[in-house]
Amino acid sequence: MVYPDWYKRIPPVGCGCVRGCSNLNKCSCAKRNGGKFSFNKNKAIVSTKTLIYECGPHCKCLPSCCNRVSQSGIQFRFEVFKTKDKGWGVRSRDMIPKRSFICEYTGMLINFEEAEKRAENDEYLFDLWNYSHDTTKNKRSKKRKSSSANGFDSRGFTIDAARVGNFARFINHSCSPNLIAQKVLYDHSDKRIPHMVLFAMENIPPMTELTYNYNYKVNQVEDSDGNIRKKVCLCGAMECRGRMY
Repeated sequence: MVYPDWYKRIPPVGCGCVRGCSNLNKCSCAKRNGGKFSFNKNKAIVSTKTLIYECGPHCKCLPSCCNRVSQSGIQFRFEVFKTKDKGWGVRSRDMIPKRSFICEYTGMLINFEEAEKRAENDEYLFDLWNYSHDTTKNKRSKKRKSSSANGFDSRGFTIDAARVGNFARFINHSCSPNLIAQKVLYDHSDKRIPHMVLFAMENIPPMTELTYNYNYKVNQVEDSDGNIRKKVCLCGAMECRGRMY
């Protein structure tokens, strides 16, 4: 992630688990997660929630701690390829076990006002202000509804991966995806700006295209003049709703 100069990250207080995060009653990171971790000993995600707290750079546990997953780097071989009718896509050259970490969606952090200026070219914009753990990539919506009930500012932040980012920006939408995105915090405490981390929802055979739900809302995407924008969905899934927005 690339953070602008005007945004200052506040580092969190790390856990003091010198011998490992085995005592969930004493580990401060486990307490922030409701008294348990969302990953097993093999670092596979076992439960999704609104927000997952990982152990971070200010924790005393070892880098091998099971609660350090999204910081461990890419574990599989991926390739960007040209799809038949959807432009670029991403697939894995390896077998990906269910619940495995894939990658983080990275880019440049921009604020509400700047995101609105770039809304006409929203292919790589990922709104953090309108995110829930059971959906994924949030596109330009007709109305910016307040999410203050979840503790987030409705005029929040967006990740723009158009110029700065990784291969996650080439992962296509599907109405029946094999990946899911999860909010994660570990290197700062700002809930408005979580890391967006992708995990496998199922066992994914080699050379299978990776997809996730962009979370567009039909008839709720407008152009600068207020007209409804429409885009046909080409995911090809049996559950495809026909339109992306």
